[in-house]
Amino acid sequence: MTWRRVRAVARKEFLHILRDTRSLLLALLLPFVMLLAFGWALSLDVDRIPTVLYDQDKTPESRDLVRQFTGSRYFQIVDVASGYAQIDRDINKSRALLAIVIPNTYARDLLSGREAPVQLIFDGSDSNTASIATGYADALIQTYAVQLRADKQKKLGAGEWKTPVEPRIRVWYNSDLKSKNYIVPGLIAVILMIIASLLTSLTIAREWETGTMEQLLSTPVRPSELVLGKLAAYFALGITDMIFCLVIGVFVFGVPLKGSVVLLVLSSCIFLFGALCWGVMLSASTRSQLVAYQLGTLTSFLPAFLLSGFIYSIQNMPKAIQVFTYLVPARYIMIILKGIFLKGVGIRIFAMELGLLTLYAVLVFVFASRKLRQKIA
Repeated sequence: MTWRRVRAVARKEFLHILRDTRSLLLALLLPFVMLLAFGWALSLDVDRIPTVLYDQDKTPESRDLVRQFTGSRYFQIVDVASGYAQIDRDINKSRALLAIVIPNTYARDLLSGREAPVQLIFDGSDSNTASIATGYADALIQTYAVQLRADKQKKLGAGEWKTPVEPRIRVWYNSDLKSKNYIVPGLIAVILMIIASLLTSLTIAREWETGTMEQLLSTPVRPSELVLGKLAAYFALGITDMIFCLVIGVFVFGVPLKGSVVLLVLSSCIFLFGALCWGVMLSASTRSQLVAYQLGTLTSFLPAFLLSGFIYSIQNMPKAIQVFTYLVPARYIMIILKGIFLKGVGIRIFAMELGLLTLYAVLVFVFASRKLRQKIA
């Protein structure tokens, strides 16, 4: 391998990128747009749930329960209903997700020590939010009921009533429970995969379509040199995007970076190199830019977005899909990035993931070089 020839191919590819203004703007603006869309617009935090209240009891105890919901940041009271027809109207118009119905025997049952049911009506079309909201509402109702009964026991002179179990919650790593701290680190991996696979999947196919591949074939450039030269330009572009995402995530969105920046950059570079090689291999396998782009989307972006644990938890997927995710390299970089950002763990924890990413990068580079050698032959 001659590095002089590698530099010559890299220089040619750099010049092509600079001349292709649309692709360059796409590669530079895409991270910015995705960070805005996912960092600000997309939120998995379940709060300010639109809620309708229907108080049939109208006692001081029921009004106090209403105030508990009104003062909670998890619920936003959008209407006070006078009957079930109004509740049905609000939910059908998607004005409310939750309706709370306090029966007319609520205070009497609660103060007498009997069960005091409160009806919760949910719009189940958004099942995830509805299930989380169920837990919020149930916890608030139970907490208020315990407090009210404790106050009654104290007034009767029976002493202070305490629950037999006092839970004390301690949240590690993401103590604020903000979804952006979970999304933004994983977004770096998705952006790298998009930039790497989709752009490099066009590079060899474009040479065949424009007729310049024959000129390359007449030079003494070897397949491995051609692959490295092609990758160099896009590698620099990917590193630029990665640094841009890192700066925006830490200083604009305030995502904590507790781990080593060196380990973060190293693991990102290994993942980026493997993704670039995958794109070149796809491009060498077909002489059509359209087919190469479609294959790049199908085999890189979609698995990185859906099967890497970026948004959807892998543990909640079917067993067959969980096994398949081990073939998705974005799964390993996702674990590494979130661990470095939120947990601050080191290379000893991620040794296996980092080793698998390195193995993946080497294997794809070898396959890309062999595929290009077949095309040259």
